[in-house]
Formats: sequence, structure tokens, C-alpha cells
Amino acid sequence: MFEFAIVVLFALAIADLIVGVSNDAVNFLNSSIGSRVAPRTVIMVIASLGMLAGVTFASGMMEVARKGIFHPQFFTMPELITIFLAVMLTDIILLDLFNTFGLPTSTTVSIVFELLGAAVAVSLLKIGQAGAPFREVVNYINTSKALAIIFGILLSIGVAFIVGALVQIATRLLFTFDYEKRLKRYGALWGGAALASIIYFILIKGAKGSSFITPDTLAWIKGHSGLILSASFVFFTVLLQLLMTLTRVNVLKVVVLVGTFALAMAFAANDLVNFIGVPLAGLAAYVEAGAAANPMTATMEALRQPVQSSTLFLLIAGAIMVATLWLSRKARTVTRTEVRLGRQEEGYERFESTVLSRAIVRLVSSVFETGGRLAPPAVRRWANTRLDRSDFRPAPSADGTVPSFDLVRAAVNLMVASALISLATSLKLPLSTTYVTFMVAMGTSFSDQAWGRESAVYRVSGVLTVIGGWFFTAMMAFTVSGVFAVIIYFGKIWGMIGIGAVAILLLAHTRDLHRVREKEETALDVFNLRKISDATAAARTTFEHTGIFLREVQKILETAFSGLFVLDRPKLKTAREGQRGLQRWSNIIAANIFKVLRLLGRDEKVTDTERFAQAISALQEISESVRDVALRSYVHVSNNHSGLLDSQIEELDQILRKTLEILHRTAETMTRKAPPNYEVVAGLTRELRGLVHEFDKNQIRRIQDNSSKTRLSILSYSLAWDCLKIAEQTANLQTVFEDPFRPGDAEEPAADIPI
Repeated sequence: MFEFAIVVLFALAIADLIVGVSNDAVNFLNSSIGSRVAPRTVIMVIASLGMLAGVTFASGMMEVARKGIFHPQFFTMPELITIFLAVMLTDIILLDLFNTFGLPTSTTVSIVFELLGAAVAVSLLKIGQAGAPFREVVNYINTSKALAIIFGILLSIGVAFIVGALVQIATRLLFTFDYEKRLKRYGALWGGAALASIIYFILIKGAKGSSFITPDTLAWIKGHSGLILSASFVFFTVLLQLLMTLTRVNVLKVVVLVGTFALAMAFAANDLVNFIGVPLAGLAAYVEAGAAANPMTATMEALRQPVQSSTLFLLIAGAIMVATLWLSRKARTVTRTEVRLGRQEEGYERFESTVLSRAIVRLVSSVFETGGRLAPPAVRRWANTRLDRSDFRPAPSADGTVPSFDLVRAAVNLMVASALISLATSLKLPLSTTYVTFMVAMGTSFSDQAWGRESAVYRVSGVLTVIGGWFFTAMMAFTVSGVFAVIIYFGKIWGMIGIGAVAILLLAHTRDLHRVREKEETALDVFNLRKISDATAAARTTFEHTGIFLREVQKILETAFSGLFVLDRPKLKTAREGQRGLQRWSNIIAANIFKVLRLLGRDEKVTDTERFAQAISALQEISESVRDVALRSYVHVSNNHSGLLDSQIEELDQILRKTLEILHRTAETMTRKAPPNYEVVAGLTRELRGLVHEFDKNQIRRIQDNSSKTRLSILSYSLAWDCLKIAEQTANLQTVFEDPFRPGDAEEPAADIPI
């Protein structure tokens, strides 16, 4: 049985490596991808090399899984196998759940609290069977080490944010947002300091956990740390200066790429224990038990001794991590969340504002206003000049896409995060790489004023959501792991098989859910104008987007009305969910129209720009009317109210058909599949208005003869007038977009959005 359990542990280790790397890839990809320092392939190759190098430094961290949370001498091999199986099963389920929703969480926090939860559960079972008081559980748990780890993880949240913010402010004061000119003066010195600090923390501090550096070599490195640091600074400063002079290489790109390698290396060194530390500890327990006279009852004192993990094991794990980095789609989902929260430009915000986020923004704003008044006027003017970003426009990358933030911030992100993580690795503290990199990125974006008045509440809400997810991780990891340990303790192999079956079903479900969410994200990407910097092209693309929007309005209205007519609640639920996505599209198109207006504002030949602003109002009213139709219909059927009368269904169906025809004609015009015909659409709108007024009179007669009850009358009136409003605003959109920027009819049609 226990041979089978060891095999299962290592199979789970492979699965855990996959789900773990999918979540943690954001830690070292965020800055390089967000700044678009190089093509994605180049970034991935550098990160892969960093991970392979980093796994060889992870040996010293493996002791955390063996004795960092509990005292192994109080447990037998079967009890430890129970704990380790519960931990691995919980970890896979929990991390995959966060990956599905694109939320970065901490693999370190999850493994620590899973070990704690399972160890506490098994300890309580042992104590209960022995008839001892439950307070004896403190003897089984390494409370001092566990508390130190937990405190270090929590402390990292504040430290990383503050250090990232302070370093970014200092760097921005030095280079400003228009950093190109100043980079020639100070770039080599700053880059030399950044690279020297990275080398210092990676080489000198990280060498303690290496599986191949000898004690003599380590002693020499520690004894000459000052010399190595100084020499590194001089060497990199001279090298970068020569590169700038002879080849015009951007120093910041060098720092970001080296920092990506360093942070990937630090991640692998620090976090590999989270994925394979538990299976290796289980194997060690099995081997030690096999050497004992009574394998089933022998305690595991041997696990308290220091251990050097096999370099071959570490490299195999590193290879699996690299493969996951290249193949995982969920890794991109998690990365996208962090990049969007730190991007410099305004735009679509994934998270809604909350009471807490609004309170925090107000508090911080008042603190900064008060602090600003205390500073001398000359200092305020100087700082405002250096931090002015009003005219800052990030340079497009090679593929024409505008980066989410510039190379200055990306370099600071990587320098600070890699230094903090490597320092924690040297102290054998499993500091959360996710917490550090995420909070450093948020601190630097805060200092860069990326959280402006228009976006601050949404960004803060997103940060709070992620941090709240971290506490949820700890709570769920402790609870679920404890429950799984109890099931395996009593159910033995059948308990393990049962939990494994549940885990497989959950993984299959989250995979399908992630596909649905990916389709939604793909739909939003259709509306991306980040690659367009020409006013005419941006305006034409916005026309196409509006046509796509109207086609989706058609689908939702058809679904909602057909579901209402036959009282089909699942179909109405689909319409309601589609309406929520439609509102997001409306907001994104509105943001794109603002971009068009900004681009047009720089062109002196263009004066008639108010039509674009009118389009925003029309889009919002259409979106709100569709929401009213979907919500009213869904609530009516969900409350089990009586269905519409046959006469009402017939009238509403006529209204719907006329509305859909107006939407179809306008959508075809917007997407350039048919020539515009304003008179036809205007005539259809007049016909619809006549129908609505005629059916209103019919409804009055039904009210008077009491054939239509109050709820049916309210619903019928609302749906009819919502359709009329949609039709009228759709007709207005054709007039709004009748301007010099209309493209010819022969152009290629816009692609359909995958729904």
C-alpha cells in the first residue's frame, strides 16, 4: 500500500508543479511582458534558463517540508504519508481554482497552511486515541518556526509595497518619465547598481542552498562578499557604458532581461519546495521506515537531520516547470490580471469599486494632500516637474502594441523583487514570491501615478480582491487539508482514491470554466485599440466594433424574448449573463471612442468631433435597455409569475422582429457588409414607434377588462418601450457615424467575436 502511496505522491508532485507554475509564472513574467522589453519567445527562453539554474539552489529549502511545520519525531511513517497525501491533493485543487479565475495566490502560503492543517488533524487524532488532553497538540507542531514563517509572509506584504514604492519614486525622480536623455547620463551607473544588487543576492545569499557549491567555495564567497559586490558594480557599470557608447543598447532592457532571469531563478530556488518538498519528504520517511525493525510504528526522528536533495531530482522538476511555462494557458490568464492592475493607461477595469476601496482612496488622497502642504513650495515644484507624466506616451513595441508600463518601472520591479526573495531564500524562509512580486509591482505603479483619480478605486479594489484571496487560501488550505487527512486516516487507500476522484472531477470542471472565461477575454480583446495610433484607423475600427456590439444585442434580445415566451429560465439566465458581458463591451467601446477623440484633438484639420461623444450616450442607453429586458424577464420567470397572454406574445414578437431588423441593418452597415441606408432604418423606426403606440392601446383595453394583471401589464409596457429605445438609439448611431472617416464598402468585414 505504501509503495503505491509513494507513487501517487510523485504523480501528484508532477500535477502540483503544473498548477503551481501556472500561478507563479506571473512573478517573473509580469515586468518583462508588461513592458514588452522583447518578443515573448525571447522572454520565455530567458525565464526558462533562470528556472533551470534556480532549481539547483533549492536544496536547502527542502527541509521546510520535513520539519519546518511539525516535529517528525512524534509521527510514524503511515501518519506522515497521510499528512503528505492530504497536502498534495489539497494543493492541486486549490491552486487550480485560483488559476481558473486568473488570481495570483501564494504557493508558499498554501503549502504551509496545508502542512499545518493536516498535521494538526492527525495530531488531534493521535492525542484523542491516546486519551491525552488536546492541548498537547503544541508538542507536535513546530509552533515557533510556523509562526516565524507566517509572520514573515505577512510582513512581506507591507515591506514589498513600501520598498517598491520608495525605490520607484527615487528612480523616477532621477530619470523622470521622459527618461531617454537622462539615461545617457546616469543609465550605466544605475544599471550597474541594479545588476550588482541582483548578483549579490542571487549568488552570495542564494549559494547557501545550492546542491553543488562546496562548503569551501561558500566560505570564500561569504568572506569576500564586499569585494564581489564592488567588483560587480564596477564591471557592470563599465560594461553598460561601453554597450551604450558602441552599440546604443538600451541599458534598461539589459536590466529587465537579466532581472527576469534572476527572478525566475529566485522563484525556482524559493518555491520548488512547495511542489516537490512534500513528496521527497514522503520518500525519505518511507526509506527510513524500511530500515527500522518495525516500519509501521517507528518514529521519524531521522527527518530532523539536514539533507541535500539530488541534483537530478531538482533538474527533472525544473524541466517540468519549464514545459509548463511554455504550454500553460492559465499562466497567461494570471499574468494578465497583474499586468492590468499595474498598467499606466486608463481603460477597461476588471474589478468594480467597493466601499473599502473608496475609503482607502479617500484616506490616501487626504494624507498626500496634507503632506504636500507641509513640504516647502520649492520642493513641491521640483518634485512635480520631475514626476509630471502629462505628456508621457510610451513608445510602441516592435509589434506596434503600446506597453502597459515603461522599462524604468519594469527594471525596478525586477531588481527589488529578486533582491527580497533571494534574501529570504538565504534565510531559509519560504517567503511568498507572489506576495513580494505582486506588492512590489503595485507599489511601483502607485508611485508612478498609474492609480489616477479615474482608476484608483478599481485598482485598489483589485488589489484587495487578490489580498483577500490570499487569506482565503490560508483558511481553505488549513481546513480542506485537515478534512482530507481525517478521511485518508480512517479510509486508508479507499479514502485516498475517493478524494483523488473528486479532485479529477473538479479539475475537469475548472478546465471547462477556464475555457469559457478565455472566450470572454478573447471577445474583449477584439475591441483592443492599443496597436492603433492613427486617428482615421482608430475611428474606422470603432465603427466596426459598434457593429459587432449591435450583433450581440440581437442575440441577447432573441434569447431573452424566446425564453420569456415559453418560461424557459435557463435560457433567460443565459441572456442575463450575456447582457453583463455586453455592458463591458459598451464601456470598452466608450473608452476607445475617448482615445479616438484624443487622437483627433491633435489633428488641426478635424473639428467635428462631437458626434463620437454622442455615440457614447447611444451605446449606454442601448446597453441599459438590454439589461432591463434581460433582468425583468429573468426575475418574472424566476418568481414563477404567470406567463404572458397570447395576444401580448404576438404583439411583443412583432415589436421584437422590427427591432431585430433595425439592429441587423445597422450592424451590417457598421461592419461594412452592406452599404448604408439611413432612410430605410429611419422608416423602420417610425413603423416600430407606430406599433408600440397601437399595442399600448390594446394593453389599455386588456387592463380595463381585467384580462391582464398588474405584473403582466408592467412587463409588457416595459419590454415594448425598451425595444423602441434600442431601435431609436441604433438609428442615432448611423447618423453619428456619418462623417468623413467612414470607410468604403469594399473593405474587409470585421471578424465575429467568439461567444
